[in-house]
Amino acid sequence: MLQILHSDAHLVAINKPHGLLVHKSMIAADASEFAIQLLRDQLGQRVYPAHRLDRKTAGVLLFSLDKETDSLMQQQFMRHEINKVYHAIVRGFTPEEGVIDYPLLNEKGQSQEAVTRYRRLKTAELDIPSSGFSTSRYSLLEVTPMTGRMHQIRKHLAHIFHPIIGDRPHGCNKQNRLFLEKWNHNDMLLHAVSLEFTHPVNHDNIVITAPYQASFQRMLDLMEFKD
Repeated sequence: MLQILHSDAHLVAINKPHGLLVHKSMIAADASEFAIQLLRDQLGQRVYPAHRLDRKTAGVLLFSLDKETDSLMQQQFMRHEINKVYHAIVRGFTPEEGVIDYPLLNEKGQSQEAVTRYRRLKTAELDIPSSGFSTSRYSLLEVTPMTGRMHQIRKHLAHIFHPIIGDRPHGCNKQNRLFLEKWNHNDMLLHAVSLEFTHPVNHDNIVITAPYQASFQRMLDLMEFKD
């Protein structure tokens, strides 16, 4: 059963697990389960994804329950009127905060403006030698994409040399292998924490938050992040 975070007559939001596709995709022919199908069966009615999350990303995923609401929500996303917040565990100690303004190529090879803000929440330093250093350093970040490009957060954090743990192909192979071999951890540590928007029908301010999935929380506990 999918965890329901919000439900009303027009919208429903779930806490998407790591590894679950939103819908069928030609680039993931191995998948047999999809969020849209599971939620439809769980609710007994048709649902419309208001936005997308990568297969590897967990957290708040919003659906509309009718075509009119879906159209209104799509417009809000296109106008960048929805505040999206993510948490990520990345390699290294990042600056306390920053803005990544770096264009990304779309599927057609066209350059598109892409801007991501981030803020460091906590750090962890483990007594594990890595890349010539005696310890391994990590940061827990709050990340807010100002634009909505494909794999934007993943590509932007890799661009500033602080890739997300568990990311493939944009991450660090050495770190990914370390987490797999030492802790049997294989999920990408990126979580959609919250969505804030104006309800398209009753115009209430809606804030939907998602608790971490078990694998993300497990790594936070193991790594003992400090302020």
